[in-house]
Amino acid sequence: MESRLDYYSASPKAIKAMITLEAMTNDLSIEQQLLHLIKIRTSQLNGCAFCTDMYSIDSRRLGETDRRLYSVAVWRSSDFFSAREKAALAWTEALTSLTQGDVSDEIYRQVKAQFSDAEIVDLTMVINAISSWNRLAVSFRQKPSI
Repeated sequence: MESRLDYYSASPKAIKAMITLEAMTNDLSIEQQLLHLIKIRTSQLNGCAFCTDMYSIDSRRLGETDRRLYSVAVWRSSDFFSAREKAALAWTEALTSLTQGDVSDEIYRQVKAQFSDAEIVDLTMVINAISSWNRLAVSFRQKPSI
């Protein structure tokens, strides 16, 4: 399948707003490796091959191990992730899959035990931002380069 259109050129004003949001998400107190795991998992759930590929490559540059990257999709049954990372990944899945129902009190308690209120808002903004990028890339068939 070919790309449908170049959304950067088609609506520069909208993309500028997205880039501003993305820049904010890269300047948070939450560790970059965790932010990348969140972006990878969100992209997997949204079926975005482009973003999954991009953030996997970026994660390796940040020192992430292949074993952990391979296990992001099965994080619940993996010992490769800390309680903090698992809470963030649970929050990620709950927010990305809202059609499955609201965010449970149990998941909120897990994330609240690991993150400050400000960090929970920051996590939520990262999930929102990458979900928006996913929807652009999937809608217009942006593919990873081979």
